[in-house]
Amino acid sequence: MFTDQQHNEESPKTKADTADVKNLTDLMNCIMLLHQAKIAHGKKLGHRNRTGALSKNMFGGIIGNALEWYDFAVFGFLSPMIGENFFPSDDPLDSLLGAFSVFAAAFIARPVGGILLGYIGDQYGRKKALQLSVMMMAVPTFLVGLLPTHAEIGILAPILLILLRITQGLSVGGELIGSITFVAENAPPEQLGYFSSWTFASCYAGMLMGSLSAVGLNVVLGPNAMSDWGWRLPFLSGVLIAFAAVWMRKELTETPVFEKMKAKGHLGGNPVAEAVQLVPGSIFHASMLVILVGGGFYTLFIWWPTYLEHFVHPYMSYTAALNTLSLILLIILIPITGRLSDEFGRKTILVWSSAGMTLLSWPLFLLSSQGGFLPVLLAQLCFTVLMGFFLGPIPAALVDLFPPRFRYSAIGLAYNISLCIFGGTAPLMATWLIKHYHTISAPALYLVFLSGLNLLAALTLPETRFVKLRNIPKKKKGL
Repeated sequence: MFTDQQHNEESPKTKADTADVKNLTDLMNCIMLLHQAKIAHGKKLGHRNRTGALSKNMFGGIIGNALEWYDFAVFGFLSPMIGENFFPSDDPLDSLLGAFSVFAAAFIARPVGGILLGYIGDQYGRKKALQLSVMMMAVPTFLVGLLPTHAEIGILAPILLILLRITQGLSVGGELIGSITFVAENAPPEQLGYFSSWTFASCYAGMLMGSLSAVGLNVVLGPNAMSDWGWRLPFLSGVLIAFAAVWMRKELTETPVFEKMKAKGHLGGNPVAEAVQLVPGSIFHASMLVILVGGGFYTLFIWWPTYLEHFVHPYMSYTAALNTLSLILLIILIPITGRLSDEFGRKTILVWSSAGMTLLSWPLFLLSSQGGFLPVLLAQLCFTVLMGFFLGPIPAALVDLFPPRFRYSAIGLAYNISLCIFGGTAPLMATWLIKHYHTISAPALYLVFLSGLNLLAALTLPETRFVKLRNIPKKKKGL
């Protein structure tokens, strides 16, 4: 009786306890669900933030290339007019050689610029170097458009032009390398080839703008006005790209790789001396690997319109339009081949494209020398496809060769020495070879020679498809 009564009396309490436990369990479940939802939402936000930061850094990292290569392209495309105004001569070919000599002078300054901006980039940050390089390019570009000609101030005109071009060469020596380093160190390792290839694509986008500028002004103003004063306008308008680049680069964030080095105290010393002492073989290898970046590209896209207009018969009146079409195709191909290098390897694509240039340069030159729209178009499109496959994997291959502590300096040294020797001299060399040997076969053989050297470098390149950005090496004592 007592037991039943006690049981009956305690039953409400037991029910209440059970209800409390159930409520507490429900509350815990709710808290867990809310926490999981918060984590999931945070991951989505974090992914969006990372994606947004990557896009911002990508665009800010490459826009300076557009300005700098816009200017170099404009100078190459307008070289005949610049030669007439700053290097007047009874022989138009001598005036053209004078203009291409100034073009080459800017490349002589590139290794110095690579060392200077490489030091800043490795010691004080990729971001700071990129902000400085774009300003070093913008001011001289604008001033070139204001320069008086030889008829106005005599010999001082070409001297001032050379000085401005050397200043621009200092800037270009560090801009592209800084852009490659900055973008690569922000990119997902499995997409290194794709993201870093956009640094080259942006260069040629700038060249495309230069080409369109030259074509459009020539159509609107006519050859006489263009030669008299119209050639100044593309240089003056470049200041608009400069303002956009400066504004974009204010918003950049430093690369995670550099921040990690800074946090661990791996900065300090002389990165150029360290690179030369620790990896001289890799520097030489990288210099050989980019021969066609300079010698090939500047022959086929900068000098090529001059070749078609002055040396191919019958006269070609649509060379600028063909060059513009080729640049559009090249810009499309480079990110595609960069992505392919993530799938099939940098070495594979570089070997096949270098081999193609070695084997086909001679017959494609012979084809173009026949004149006429179809032979020239076919030759130029074939060259463009070969160069597109070659250029896409190059930035990632360069980044994979060097550790981050002196990556900016090492790539800058290797790349700029190669372009100084083979790139800046390419239009001058091609023009001189034709003048000296009186045959258009001479520059074709020179291109075959350069392609063969590049093929050897590609064959000896270690495959880096599955190599992530290198870890930070221990700093060597005494450096």
